[in-house]
Amino acid sequence: QVQLVESGGGLVQPGGSLRLSCEGSGRPFSDYAMGWFRQAAGKEREFVAAMSRAGTRTQYATWVQRRFTISRDNAKNTAYLQMNVLKPDDTAAYFCAARLTVTGALLVSEDDYVYWGQGTQVSVSS
Repeated sequence: QVQLVESGGGLVQPGGSLRLSCEGSGRPFSDYAMGWFRQAAGKEREFVAAMSRAGTRTQYATWVQRRFTISRDNAKNTAYLQMNVLKPDDTAAYFCAARLTVTGALLVSEDDYVYWGQGTQVSVSS
């Protein structure tokens, strides 16, 4: 089992950047495939990015358009989401998620994940 805590959200102007962190505790972090999702007010939660347990494979939602980068530091039990060129449409609560895997799987559906953080709010506005 792993507990996840996100941080790094806040208010940023359009075009700005934020780096979200997701710190895990419990079982070794390297045992888990990781993902980031977001949920805007009144909308369903959607996939943002995923990374395999070793960090060798990544996948992004089409709309990311190279603006975001997912990464992880297993020695620090932390995953990151670097977000650049932020737009008002990026305003949402961002969640990290984890699932114990034995392969280099990339998990892109929220139904694939077992463990979730509480979320961190990102607001993009001038």
